[in-house]
Amino acid sequence: MEKFFIVKYSGPFAFIKPWTAVRDSETFSQQFLTPSIVEGIEKKLFPELLRESGIKKIARHKLNYCGIDIQQERTWAKGGFQYTKEKDVYKTNLGILKRGVLLNPNLYLAFSQEKDARVAFQQNICLCRNEDILLPVELFTISPEEFDEIQGFELKFTDNKNGFKVGYNRFNNAEEMFGELIVTGNPIREK
Repeated sequence: MEKFFIVKYSGPFAFIKPWTAVRDSETFSQQFLTPSIVEGIEKKLFPELLRESGIKKIARHKLNYCGIDIQQERTWAKGGFQYTKEKDVYKTNLGILKRGVLLNPNLYLAFSQEKDARVAFQQNICLCRNEDILLPVELFTISPEEFDEIQGFELKFTDNKNGFKVGYNRFNNAEEMFGELIVTGNPIREK
């Protein structure tokens, strides 16, 4: 019988950088982790995989949380500063983005190998920004069928025929990524 070794991570908040950044308050892409986010987490946990492409050790994942707090973030234009001779000042284009912060997220990472789960359980992870740290809180073993029953959002990685576009893979020449969003139970917890 196949088993999954699960590491549950939790924290007071987390930020998942959406591929739709500017419109995230409308698209709510926080509810899932893209293939490149999962691959980035895996590379953080297992730095020996930095030179390899693809997800090698994380078999599946689920995410649930207590809510999303939409926050504004001031951004600078990519072009940098411009000097205006008439006014003798440097100017730049500023923008405001609205991005969501997950409140009290739980992330479940499933591993096929116990040794990989034990390595992961000794480390913290970040969901895209270093200040938003999730800590390991539990290590347990369940069947794939029991993992299916954990309440949460899971993006099953697919191709363009079987899923919707979820972004561009920063680890693979900005290749388009696709997935099918699986929602189990009520992934937005009360506590």
